[in-house]
Amino acid sequence: ELVDCPFYFKIGACRHEDRCSRLHHKPAFSQTVLLKHMYKNPTRLVGLAPPPSPEEAFNEFLDFYEDVYMELSKYGRIEGLHVVDNVGDHMIGHVYVKYFNEEEAADALSELHGRYYDGTIILAEYSPVTDFREARCRDFDEETCSRAGFCNFLHVKPVPPPLVRSLQEDADEMRRQKEEKRMLDEEEERRKHKKRKREKKEKKSKRSRRDSSSDENDQDDRD
Repeated sequence: ELVDCPFYFKIGACRHEDRCSRLHHKPAFSQTVLLKHMYKNPTRLVGLAPPPSPEEAFNEFLDFYEDVYMELSKYGRIEGLHVVDNVGDHMIGHVYVKYFNEEEAADALSELHGRYYDGTIILAEYSPVTDFREARCRDFDEETCSRAGFCNFLHVKPVPPPLVRSLQEDADEMRRQKEEKRMLDEEEERRKHKKRKREKKEKKSKRSRRDSSSDENDQDDRD
């Protein structure tokens, strides 16, 4: 009898992929959405262009993180956004976004899958990972992992906490403005509906008066 793959269950990826002899139970719903190979790790770009300096690579990553965070925030409140630094074929460039509830994650998955980002198609799927403390490589967080980028646990790229807080505030403000606009649009639509209804009623009333006047004239003519 086949047993569950512990790596897929814990990190949402397995180096054997579909060839794995164990079961990969893909969830039908989840708070977490995996965007496969979305981040272009500079390691894979070597030979295509002069490699960026460590400082340039870090700044480019932060630009990517900010852009993706704000885009993903359009679908709901983000509990955590994790970009991995692993370079194994089954994990390179993976981006995990955990929303506060499954409905928000469903909206994101529906809207994102099949779209393009920076010239690359987005492959989105639900991930079984909800506890990233168990998925992360503790040695990497302590800068002691001996497997480097080929580790099978998540090497989550660090992001300055002040940046994350700033993005959370920006996303909250964006959603507040969006909600205000929705309410204003609804109010405007209600006003338009009332106006159309009033105009229709007035038009009907005028037609009724004209018909009544015409009947009176016909009666006078007969008399």
